[in-house]
Amino acid sequence: MAEIGESDVAVAEFPAATSSTPEDSLKSCFLEQQRTRRNRNFFRNVSIVPSFKRGRLITKWSSVAANSPIFSMDAREKSRSFVLVSSRHKKVPVYVMMPIDTFGIDSSGCPIIKRLKALTVSLKALKLAGVHGVAVEVWWGIVERFCPLEFKWSLYDELFRLISEAGLKLHVALCFHSNMHLFRGKGGVSLPLWIREIGDVNKDIYYRDKNGFSNNDYLTLGVDQLPLFGGRTAVQCYEDFMLSFSKNFEPYFGNLIEEISIGLGPSGELRYLWTFPGIGEFQCHDKYMMEDLMAVASQEGKPQWGSRDLPNAGCYNSFPSGVPFFEEGHDSFLSDYGRFFLEWYSGKLICHADAILAKAADVLRRRQEEEKSSVMLVAKIGGIYWWYKTSSHPAELTAGYYNTAFRDGYDPLASVLSRHGAALHIPCLDMADSETPEKYLCSPEGLLRQIHDVSKKRTIQVTGRNTSERYDVMGLRQIRENCMQPPNGETVRSFTFFRMNEKIFRVENWNNFVPFVRQMSADV
Repeated sequence: MAEIGESDVAVAEFPAATSSTPEDSLKSCFLEQQRTRRNRNFFRNVSIVPSFKRGRLITKWSSVAANSPIFSMDAREKSRSFVLVSSRHKKVPVYVMMPIDTFGIDSSGCPIIKRLKALTVSLKALKLAGVHGVAVEVWWGIVERFCPLEFKWSLYDELFRLISEAGLKLHVALCFHSNMHLFRGKGGVSLPLWIREIGDVNKDIYYRDKNGFSNNDYLTLGVDQLPLFGGRTAVQCYEDFMLSFSKNFEPYFGNLIEEISIGLGPSGELRYLWTFPGIGEFQCHDKYMMEDLMAVASQEGKPQWGSRDLPNAGCYNSFPSGVPFFEEGHDSFLSDYGRFFLEWYSGKLICHADAILAKAADVLRRRQEEEKSSVMLVAKIGGIYWWYKTSSHPAELTAGYYNTAFRDGYDPLASVLSRHGAALHIPCLDMADSETPEKYLCSPEGLLRQIHDVSKKRTIQVTGRNTSERYDVMGLRQIRENCMQPPNGETVRSFTFFRMNEKIFRVENWNNFVPFVRQMSADV
């Protein structure tokens, strides 16, 4: 199983805490569906859009084929951001993501900042080039590394001071995932050691595929509300981390720290695991997710749906042609069971985002109301552009986005972000359809167009980054066009360049990068 890409920044804004749990929301979601499924043939082409009443996720349906309007949140529940204003900015601030190996572990097992002098010089060079700020990953596995509720911020105190002295701004990415898979066992940042000890005994706290293989980069959504971590749930662990961060760094909010991202999944993105260029596999076979699936299936009056594997869904490196579930026949993604499963699978992801952003929003809102400072939060999603030109969009389905030729899967996500005043962060801003392999039926341009459309509809801002390292003139030009001249005519709120390393400072690359930054910073 190979997950591609490493992502950087995630950003999101913070809402008031709700009284119901994600499980309550999901049960509400499926009870509503049960009442409306009297004629399943009606739902061949449908779009499910969540709205919220008293903190519960309610599902409403409308026929896409009939061109009837999609039900959504009422007007008073649209974007509640403190800082979101018109996204027709004349300039696009450029952040540069810090090096992937900024942090290391010394001989005593303690985290350190590597190559401190070289980093200081690099920060000054970025400032001279016109870069607005840097993006820094704040790792759960570094700060709360050894013991629960023992937060050690000294490393970030030092790093933030260096960035401030260089005259740069900060995008902070709170990371609840591991990146060790990128180092092939020879480095990287793991989840906290005390979490790993729990996982050594109970591997079901991690995602698991149909063959029983688990991935310890991120906790499964099945443990969001289960007190398996010293009496705390996963969501409570994330909340305590955010509270500690806010308490320690609140003097920087609104002046040094301008954007904060909340990690929502692998690589910080709101998604399950993915594989390129294959279709991937569904990541829901840990016992906690399966128990939830069985409970929801019983509520639907179809208990047999909770105990069966998806029929003929292929494997990680399969192509969609010849895989029955991703075609349009019996037992496909269009069948009653297929729709039920995909609604549950994607619904778990939506409830996960709602629960964590609610906690985060409450933390930040109190600070912003008291100090009148503004920090933008952005939730990051994955840029899954391969097989986008097929009817089933299989790679998106396995990653948790119920997006097909018949259904807009990003609108439900955008409505959650709108509810919590969050901006949406998307990769692929360096990509064009003409640069992708034809045989994988890719369309990064189609994906970006869809994201811009739902963002405009839900009144949320868009930020983004490049997916691949691009220092060539054509690649940088593509980024600039996608940032400043997107399909709906509105510029992105900010752009994060992926990422700082020795290549960016090579003469030939630097001579391209500096004009790019200054063009992004100039009036459009």
